[in-house]
Amino acid sequence: MTFDDKNIILAFDLYGTLLSTESIAKELAKHFGNDKAVEVAATWRKYQLEYTWRLNSMNQYLPFSTVTRRSLQHALSENDLALPSSSATESLFSAYDSLSTFPDVSPALSSIKKSPSVTAVVFSNGTQQMVTNSVHHSPDLSPFAQVFKDIITVEEVQKFKPHPDVYYHLAEKVGKGREQMGGIWLVSGNPFDVVGAKAVGMKACWVDRGGGGWSDALIEGEMGTPDLIVKGLEEVAERVEKISS
Repeated sequence: MTFDDKNIILAFDLYGTLLSTESIAKELAKHFGNDKAVEVAATWRKYQLEYTWRLNSMNQYLPFSTVTRRSLQHALSENDLALPSSSATESLFSAYDSLSTFPDVSPALSSIKKSPSVTAVVFSNGTQQMVTNSVHHSPDLSPFAQVFKDIITVEEVQKFKPHPDVYYHLAEKVGKGREQMGGIWLVSGNPFDVVGAKAVGMKACWVDRGGGGWSDALIEGEMGTPDLIVKGLEEVAERVEKISS
């Protein structure tokens, strides 16, 4: 796939940035009630991420679909819960392919669609099948599927964010060399992703929907902080274009 060297590359994280993993609580609530569903959804996401980091540390890999299933098992077990049947489990994972977007996603992608100087891609820990299903079948996201020039996942690399190799893989996919990492913008709501991108020389925009400000203290100084902080995705394209001009 060919990318215009003159365009700004915006690489959007999927889970936690475009799609709300908390929205799966609606499906969990059918079995466990609203309050417990919210708790399980949060615990599920916590272990989903933790498992990816542990696999990176152990130099091992499992597909994100497997990680997602096993982290759900962990979350349910921790809460002394179980789904009633295998069909209920499959229905839940089918719903994971149709997660809701955050409210700011639709206006943001509408704006990017009209901007000839911006090239958008999806960049995710998910498997190619998971991410493709989400982009093309999520009721909220699918109307904007054509906004994304490519869907780039870590599956080929068999490592997860924030391993450096996944960001170099992204660069290769958008036609950049390792010496050109600064020509790519990561857009993510996940601080660990932002710090990982900065570590390899990328630009990074952190989406601070909660408005709490940047608090990640792992890396001090400029390398440990985003280049841009926004409260919603609708700010991203215009502000990145101003910085890049």
